[in-house]
Amino acid sequence: MRQPMVAGNWKLNGSRQMVSALLGDILSGLGDPLTAEIAICPPFVYLQEARGALEGSGVVLGAQDVCDEDEGAYTGEVSAPMLGDVGCRYVIVGHSERRSLYRETDELVARKFEAVMRAGLCPILCVGESLEERNAGVTEAVVARQLDAVVELVGPERIGEAVVAYEPVWAIGTGMTASPEQAQAVHAYIRGRLDLAGVSAGSVRLLYGGSVKPENAVELFAMPDIDGGLIGGASLQAETFLAICRAA
Repeated sequence: MRQPMVAGNWKLNGSRQMVSALLGDILSGLGDPLTAEIAICPPFVYLQEARGALEGSGVVLGAQDVCDEDEGAYTGEVSAPMLGDVGCRYVIVGHSERRSLYRETDELVARKFEAVMRAGLCPILCVGESLEERNAGVTEAVVARQLDAVVELVGPERIGEAVVAYEPVWAIGTGMTASPEQAQAVHAYIRGRLDLAGVSAGSVRLLYGGSVKPENAVELFAMPDIDGGLIGGASLQAETFLAICRAA
């Protein structure tokens, strides 16, 4: 059985005081032992701070992005070996905000995925469609293109070791959420697409990201192909995030 997972993506939010207070509240509210894998992905500058707060808790550290190169003249970038050095286990690649705001292509996302695996870390590969693409009926084609770029570069064996997050762009930070049935349909398609590519898709954890809240988490996570969530704004409030973790 696939272990449930909840990953909190703090995006561009935080301060040293917030890291200490929020993680303290989250850790004090989690059960022991943990029944799902919990990861926290703060901004780069707070990774070391978060690592200290999480030490010995069972909650793991993740990063929000990565450079596709390991070292060199890439001012301002952060490499996968650096992220491993500060204790990260997971790295988000291909988040919709990186794809849309920073024009990251499928090919660049695939190279970032490869860099994360090269460093011995686990990528959380984000895929998903815009509202215009959903309305045009091309959701599956968009998701297939995003998945195929990674499979073609790293091979089916490596993507089988990763986590995949479906995040419909139209549901991120908008208050709109895919219905459990809509989300399940795309998750089932992702698993089937990975199977066709030769991936052992039955063991790949698929997360849903898109305005997950305590009010909808139980129903979403009850779907057969949804193994947890990639949580944005709701991960910035301890009680809200804890309720989602309990749902998983």
